[in-house]
Amino acid sequence: MDLPTIWFVAIAVLWTGYFVLEGFDFGVGTLLPVLGRNDLDRRVMINAIGPVWDGNEVWLITAVGATFAAFPAWYGSMLSGFYLPMLVILLALIVRGVAFEYRGKVDDARWRRRWDVAIVAGSATPAFLWGVLLADFVRGVPMDAEHVVRAGFTDVFNPYALLGGVLTLGLFALHGAVFLALKTDGPVRLAARRTAGRLALVAVPVAVAFLGWTQAEHGTGWTLPVALAAVVALVLGSGLVARGREGWAFTATAVTVAGLAVVVFGSMFPIVLRSTVDPAFSLTVAAAASAPYTLTVMSWIALVFLPLVIGYQAWSYWVFRKRVGPPPTTPASRTPASRGISATESG
Repeated sequence: MDLPTIWFVAIAVLWTGYFVLEGFDFGVGTLLPVLGRNDLDRRVMINAIGPVWDGNEVWLITAVGATFAAFPAWYGSMLSGFYLPMLVILLALIVRGVAFEYRGKVDDARWRRRWDVAIVAGSATPAFLWGVLLADFVRGVPMDAEHVVRAGFTDVFNPYALLGGVLTLGLFALHGAVFLALKTDGPVRLAARRTAGRLALVAVPVAVAFLGWTQAEHGTGWTLPVALAAVVALVLGSGLVARGREGWAFTATAVTVAGLAVVVFGSMFPIVLRSTVDPAFSLTVAAAASAPYTLTVMSWIALVFLPLVIGYQAWSYWVFRKRVGPPPTTPASRTPASRGISATESG
C-alpha cells in the first residue's frame, strides 16, 4: 500500500479505537438516570469510568490531529459542511468533562442532579451525532468542485443518517450497560444485566437495518462478512451478559462497535468524502493526502509514540481492573465516594 492508503487505514483504526473505548463511556453516561436509582448507584456508575474516560478521549484527539495532518483537504471539507454538528459535539464533550469534575464539589443533592443532567446530555448527544456524521460520510454530501460542502439541515439529517444516529446511541448504551455489568458489583450490576437485554431488543434490529442498508448501497464484497460478524457478535453479547458472562459479552459488543466502524470506512474507500452533486467532485484518498514527505515524517513519529500511548492506556486499565461497588457503610459513616466526590478524587 502507498502512504496515503496506509494513513487512511491508520485513521480508521484510531476512530475505531475511539468508538470502542469512548462508546461505553457514552453508554454509561446515557444510562445514568436509568440505572442510577439513587445517588450512591450513580456514584458507582461514574466511578466505574472515572479512571479511564479522559484517557479514552485521547483517541479522538489523535484521530482528529492525524486527519488534519495527513488529509488536510478532507479535514477542511468536513468542517465546511459539518461545522455546526461538530461544534455541538465539542461543546457536549466539554460539558460532560466539567460535569464529571464538578458534580462532587458541593455536598448538595440539587447540585448533583444538575450535573447529572449535564452528564446525560453530554453523553447522549455525541453518541447520536457521531452516528449521523458517519452515515453522511458514507452516503455523501452536496459538495462542489472546490470541495466545499453546502449541506442544509435535511442534507445532514436524512433518513439514513438518522438511522445511523439511532444505531450508535443504542449500541453505545448497550456497550455501556455490558461494561457496567462487568465493572461494578451490587445493585448496579444486576440492573445493568437486565437493561442490556432490553437494549438489545432495539440495538439488534437497528444494526441489521443500518448495516444492511449500507451494504446494499455502498458495501463491497469484503465488508459483507464484517457486517454479518458484527450482528452475530451483538446477538451473542446480549445472550452472554444475561448468563453472567460479562467479560465475553463486553468483548462481543466491542467487536460489534469495531465491525460497524470497519464497514463504514470500508464502504467509503477509496473516497473519503463522496459528492452527491457530481461523482467527479468526490474527494479521494490520493487527492486529499498531504505531501509524501509529510506522511513519511508522520509515519516515523507514529511508530515511536503510538506504542507508548497504547501501552500506557493498557496499563491504566490493568491497574483499575477491579470491580466498583457500594461501600459497606452505615449512613453515619459514609465514605467520600458515597457523598458524591468527583471521579478523579475517588480514584
